[in-house]
Amino acid sequence: MTKTDTLKAYREKRDFSKTSEPAGREENIRAKKSALSFVIQKHWATRLHYDLRLELEGAMKSWAVPKGPSFDPNDKRMAVHVEDHPISYNTFEGEIPRGQYGAGKVIVWDKGIWIPLENPHKGYRDGKLKFELHGHKLHGHWTLVRMKHSEEQRQEAWLLIKEKDQYARPSSEYSVVDEMPDSVSHLEIPQLQDTGTSTALAIPGGAEKKKDALPARAVKAGLPLMLEPELATLVDGLPNDAAEWIYEIKLDGYRLLTRIDGKEARFFTRNGNDWSHKLPDLLKAINRMDLKPGWLDGEIVVLNQSGVPDFQALQNAFDNDRTQSIRYFLFDLPFYGGYDLRASPLTVRRELLKTLFEKPAPEQIRFSEIFDAPPDAVLDSACRLGLEGIIAKRKTSTYVSRRSPDWIKLKCAHRQEFVIGGYTDPKGSREGIGSLLLGYYDEDEDLQYAGNVGTGFNDKTLRELKAKFEKIHSESCPFVRRSAIDKKAHWIKPILVAEVTFGEWTRGDHIRHAVFRGLRSDKKAGAIVREKPIHAGSAGAGSSASIPSSLRITNPDRVIDPSTGFKKIDLIRYYGLIAPLMMEHLKGRPVSLVRAPEGISGELFFQKHVEKERMRGVNQLDPSLDPDHKSLLEIANAEGLLTAAQMNVVEFHTWNATKDKIDKPDRIMFDLDPGEGVQWPGMREAAQLVSIFLKELELRSFLKTSGGKGLHVIVPIKRFYDWDTVKEFSQAIVQHLAATIPQRFVAKSGPRNRVGKIFIDYLRNGFGATTVSAWSVRARPGLGVSVPLAWEELESLTSGDRWSALNIHQRLDRGNEPWSDYESVKQTITPAMKKLGFKPKKEITRKKTA
Repeated sequence: MTKTDTLKAYREKRDFSKTSEPAGREENIRAKKSALSFVIQKHWATRLHYDLRLELEGAMKSWAVPKGPSFDPNDKRMAVHVEDHPISYNTFEGEIPRGQYGAGKVIVWDKGIWIPLENPHKGYRDGKLKFELHGHKLHGHWTLVRMKHSEEQRQEAWLLIKEKDQYARPSSEYSVVDEMPDSVSHLEIPQLQDTGTSTALAIPGGAEKKKDALPARAVKAGLPLMLEPELATLVDGLPNDAAEWIYEIKLDGYRLLTRIDGKEARFFTRNGNDWSHKLPDLLKAINRMDLKPGWLDGEIVVLNQSGVPDFQALQNAFDNDRTQSIRYFLFDLPFYGGYDLRASPLTVRRELLKTLFEKPAPEQIRFSEIFDAPPDAVLDSACRLGLEGIIAKRKTSTYVSRRSPDWIKLKCAHRQEFVIGGYTDPKGSREGIGSLLLGYYDEDEDLQYAGNVGTGFNDKTLRELKAKFEKIHSESCPFVRRSAIDKKAHWIKPILVAEVTFGEWTRGDHIRHAVFRGLRSDKKAGAIVREKPIHAGSAGAGSSASIPSSLRITNPDRVIDPSTGFKKIDLIRYYGLIAPLMMEHLKGRPVSLVRAPEGISGELFFQKHVEKERMRGVNQLDPSLDPDHKSLLEIANAEGLLTAAQMNVVEFHTWNATKDKIDKPDRIMFDLDPGEGVQWPGMREAAQLVSIFLKELELRSFLKTSGGKGLHVIVPIKRFYDWDTVKEFSQAIVQHLAATIPQRFVAKSGPRNRVGKIFIDYLRNGFGATTVSAWSVRARPGLGVSVPLAWEELESLTSGDRWSALNIHQRLDRGNEPWSDYESVKQTITPAMKKLGFKPKKEITRKKTA
């Protein structure tokens, strides 16, 4: 068949005077070269799906995959065979117009090259096509298998299956369509190493190594200003698949990342603090290595006479400004030489990192070696040498900015950080203090007492600690319960963090045989929780998206919604994913929180204020904004969303005003709440009627789902009138609609009043009233989400909880686009008041007085 013949069906379905899709008429037959292209386009047509296209026989053989690809070999994804597309379609992104075939948005979700593992022409004809992908998101071996085809079927059904290889991952652990939703059209197509036979991407240090060869899956990218490190998960034993991991010594020091921008190097702690000024000698040493722009990851330590890291000596080096003895062990290379290497396998990144030491490096800079020995022997040796433990890292793992199950830590003894809440008096000849009173924060942000530590100090440390404590003395006990604490104890503000080793936890949740190792100036007291190891066999489950490494998650496996099995970690992952979109709706607005400590089937708590200030990213606003109550809250940034979710917050509700002008609302909210017996078509019609009436009043409105049974209609307004006036005007609109269309609307709340009708709730327009924010999850079975819509979408909308936390990826990339011009709508309600014949009560009062 000729190329023209194979594209005939493609052209017959499209009117190229209306759609910007390529016609492919002028496309030349592709010149023969070593690699074939593939593309996956994410397509929001009638339903979201993913179009897989493989270059073969002068065209793109195409399959529509409704759920998208999965790295889990157990997921056999339906792939419907569709018409061939021209090769030029590979770069198409845009909007296919309404009325055209496949109308909807299209993005290039992944692209790259594919390598047939058998004869591709025969495999395509016979219905079994085996191949290898090298894309930005998809890698490894895959198979397309044609299912039995009946005469009734209009299109062939195939299955897309991931083969078992080093890239395979269970779907319970990782969903590539959820974790990586965005376009890759701006990225270069990955290239094969030009060896003539190799099907692997170039890997430094490999058999086919070439000068300046790039690691597998390296992506050309600018250097980010900041980078959060990958953190290890504490486990209770070696992993089951021990051969798939590498093993390093757990260095007893401070985590340190280095940013090199071509001009200078800068050092940053795991929390993003610039420590360059604290490490001048180390800075000179790293600059002497003449490295390309990049980010390096490692740990700084001070070694004792036996060559073992000594945490107390490191602390003393900083306290005395004598940091010349500090050594920097490098173990990862997330960015280098203009490329983002985070998607490259760990072993590949380390191989490239090792090349930086081919020339003799300064004495202060070391490469962190791995141990080629059985892991149990490595751990045993580390413990006998008095080391803290070992770190195991999955060989194929990517680099992620969060605590990862692909990096695990095994400790020789229990060791963690605690908050110091007080101290006891010394006994005998001892000076300064007797012991430190230690604690950790629970998920309710209460400081729980964890016991004391009275050993591990020298005389100098005791004096220095006593001097620090006197400056932060407190009259009140910071622990939520003070039983089992010395009655003569002295209290301090809980702002200092101590690193402690100990033998075990008692049944009363106190530590035994504790030894003080030093203060941690690189960690915040509010982030200290009790570390609980997970079973090593489960390492690798429960990965999360966009969660900062500083966030410690307690009870991640607690089920939030029994109807779906959705867990707390899933909720935090959701808010991490949705944060950039949701912050546009939260910024500057006072917020109320709905907490579900026992899940949505338990008791819910509506919270407008907090007693404490340890919720990072959640600010207490100026008390003068609401003088009769405690300080209002604001979600200041994405971290605030995640911190709140960690504290079991499910819903976020916002005011109709912003903090800079709290007395003047900037929007009117209409909540369409259906009574018993109202079917969904009636809801759609009601929303249209409200929109039409608002247009008659010359008011522009915006639409969103409630995440529950109803719909929300929002009218942005200029901040001219006060709360009472806006609320009265919204009530007048609702009363007019109820009087004009009584068979559809009712202006009074209460179940009896709205049987078969819709109550338009205007009460949400009063001072202090709130409405669920766009993109917030609802604390209801199914976990619906409130999603911004275009009015044109209302006709095809099937329910107010059409999107949920479980299927939000189907909507994610449309994002806030339906409300893209919301901020530009500046409308006053004065003309609308006149049209409706509404006169504010305050205005009438003023006229009577005059």
